Amino acid sequence: MNCSTRHASSSTYPRQIIFSGIQPTGIPHLGNYFGALQQWVKIQNGATSTTDVIFSIVDLHAMTLPYDPAQLRLWKRQTLAALLAVGLDPQRSIIFFQSSVPAHSELMWVLSCTASVGYLSRMTQWKSKLALSDNVALSDPDAKMKLKLALFSYPVLQAADILLYRATHVPVGYDQAQHLEFAREIAKSFNKAHGHFFTEPQTVMSPAKRMMSLKNPRLKMSKSHEDPRSRILLDDSSDDIRMKIKAALTDSMDGVSYDMVERPGISNLLTLMAYMDERQRSVEQIASEGQALSLRAFKEQVAETIIKGIANIKEKYDYFIDTPQRHYLQDVAVLGHGKARLKADETMRQVREIIGTDDI
Repeated sequence: MNCSTRHASSSTYPRQIIFSGIQPTGIPHLGNYFGALQQWVKIQNGATSTTDVIFSIVDLHAMTLPYDPAQLRLWKRQTLAALLAVGLDPQRSIIFFQSSVPAHSELMWVLSCTASVGYLSRMTQWKSKLALSDNVALSDPDAKMKLKLALFSYPVLQAADILLYRATHVPVGYDQAQHLEFAREIAKSFNKAHGHFFTEPQTVMSPAKRMMSLKNPRLKMSKSHEDPRSRILLDDSSDDIRMKIKAALTDSMDGVSYDMVERPGISNLLTLMAYMDERQRSVEQIASEGQALSLRAFKEQVAETIIKGIANIKEKYDYFIDTPQRHYLQDVAVLGHGKARLKADETMRQVREIIGTDDI
């Protein structure tokens, strides 16, 4: 993928730098794959010699809500194995754990000095994470009781993640577009206070449609849903996939048709099938050819298409996550850490000179 038409290159920093991150929440599901990971692989494979491609497993972000350290450690391994399984190549992309590069936290503090509390208070992510309404204020008793500083300020850390590598383009899903706008605002604030230094990164929106929950097709597919049958993971067995698709919420209407308003469940299954269809048919074509099918027969087709579609990814994931490959995962993490830290340290050297915290 070439994003150069969307960003005029600078004479000082002519390289295109693409950065994105993923929280380690365990094995990715199909929504993660189609919404982000598949696009990351396309970006990597289409990158030229003048493009840096950087992907971070943002484990510090996973600490903003109560968590189990042992589980986080496992999730980090699973996420790294999944990134390799879907096709990311540590020789072509920089793949690293955010916490292994201390400059992320240092730059967050620097950016916090010009970040607006008012702007942060209007952002919706912390409200949704705490199950609060979008219009709740910081003065609300519920917000005061539940909200922790890390969750409130994590968009500042997210901005630091991006700006630390002087990213020109950031692939994001719809949910993260607001945070990238904040990153641009905080870059402007720093530049206004200290002179122009940070590039304002451009958004690269995922072209994929949202994958919806199999149990509630009006909600996006998410690991936060209490029913594990609501999502298909990249390492699910064939039997698990068949069971989840069979149990997917649909409707009582006859036949197969695509209508996200009237038939969201069937439409979601059609979308899943279209993304993995070997013949690359559209949802409308699949619906037209299958309009006479019973729901049972249609669900069987969807399940077999998904099983075949992720078979290669599952095989690679099972290989990478296997205990004997632990050292390989560690080697990949060390390689990525070294490359990321070189870039981060150079940015921070210049930032310290600008703000006056360099050596006297």
